[in-house]
Amino acid sequence: MFETFIVMAGFTVAIVGRPNVGKSTLFNRLLETRKAIVDDFSGVTRDRQYGVSEWNGKLFNVIDTGGFVAQSDDVFQKAIREQVLIAIEEADLLLFVTDVTAGIADWDEDMAQILRKTNKPVVLAVNKVDNSSRQLDATEFYIFGFEKTFFISSTSGSGTGDLLDEVVKHISEDNQATLVDMVWVETEDEEGNTIKVQREKDPIPKIAIIGKPNAGKSTLLNALTGTGRSIVSDIPGTTRDSIDTRYAKFGKEFVLIDTAGIRKKKNVQEDLEFYSVIRAIKAMDGADVCMLLIDASEGLTAQDVNILSLAVRKGKGILVLVNKWDTVQQKDNQSVLRYEKEIKAKIAPFTDVPIIFISAKEKQRIFQAMEKALEVYDSRSRRIATSKLNEVMLKEIEHYKPAMVRGHNVRIKFVMQLPTFIPSFAFYANHPSEIKGSYKHFLENKLREHFNFQGVPIRLFFRKK
Repeated sequence: MFETFIVMAGFTVAIVGRPNVGKSTLFNRLLETRKAIVDDFSGVTRDRQYGVSEWNGKLFNVIDTGGFVAQSDDVFQKAIREQVLIAIEEADLLLFVTDVTAGIADWDEDMAQILRKTNKPVVLAVNKVDNSSRQLDATEFYIFGFEKTFFISSTSGSGTGDLLDEVVKHISEDNQATLVDMVWVETEDEEGNTIKVQREKDPIPKIAIIGKPNAGKSTLLNALTGTGRSIVSDIPGTTRDSIDTRYAKFGKEFVLIDTAGIRKKKNVQEDLEFYSVIRAIKAMDGADVCMLLIDASEGLTAQDVNILSLAVRKGKGILVLVNKWDTVQQKDNQSVLRYEKEIKAKIAPFTDVPIIFISAKEKQRIFQAMEKALEVYDSRSRRIATSKLNEVMLKEIEHYKPAMVRGHNVRIKFVMQLPTFIPSFAFYANHPSEIKGSYKHFLENKLREHFNFQGVPIRLFFRKK
């Protein structure tokens, strides 16, 4: 049995307009999700957000942009302006959103002038038209001269059906978003029960860039992709939403996810920061491998360890990227070894983690980091034949047996890898509950030694045989 989910491709609609006119609310309405952060002050959506919508059997991509302000010296407004212009270039159709309750503002006219210069279809959506008096007020927006003008309420959904009818008229049959097959497979849970789960038929590696605010995550993403995909500045918290980018390198296609910086809960002052923390954690859920980016000048902080521990608990592949290594002064030929030793001391007992020293800004060793991330992905997907597993592990167990318990020998008789998302192994023994923690660590280390699970958390289960 197959089901489908949508991949970014095909016809693209960009939602544009000045700040605080309801663009993200409309974006969420079109996607029927809470994907974009929505708040009651301007400038909330800083980076471009991508999603996919469907109407009348036609699929199309939707880009939600930050509020456009033509004349501003604010560092964020300048960056948002660049992002909006990139989104306009990427899109096939431009959805220009205005606010009837505020009337026509200078910023609306600035946006309209830019849109008139494009050769792309423009659809004007006058938002917040939710009663008859506002219907009359909305007529003033005809002055912009856009032929396709619709009065809508993105909150209630009023008028959005007619708007979408117009949008899909521009989509040809060969220019729709594509679909990827999902397949139901039988697997085992941790208790050995047979369950059915949905998996991609041909999965694409998903790699999340995680870390504290201002560690350089967006700089790394932009260096890898060669585009200004995320806003970059020296102010922590710039990337408020998680950003997904499809990317092809080394003969392999994968998805890069730049998450909002994760802060300790006590530092989450605004509702907005809270939303971003939740978004980043959910981005981990959607990833196969997490690249933890740390600032070389700060070292591995307690918050970095918390982030890594969270990713490990979620069973994600892990590698640590020490960013801004080029800015560290007085390095010698032992600096890397000392730094690695300090990191591993802090993340023990899970120390089998690749550590790569990079400079995202100078593009030093960033492609080496991606190659390693893909290696970790392959290791996380590795399946070991049961015969090979028993041949290797039973020999190690015979060489170093579990400790006796109350005069009884503990015997492990059989090992198998479970068909789970996270590499998991079941050891069948006569007294599974009596196996000590230290011996479990021994078995895990031997699995890593023989089968290369570097950067991959593995689960061990002990069952009665």
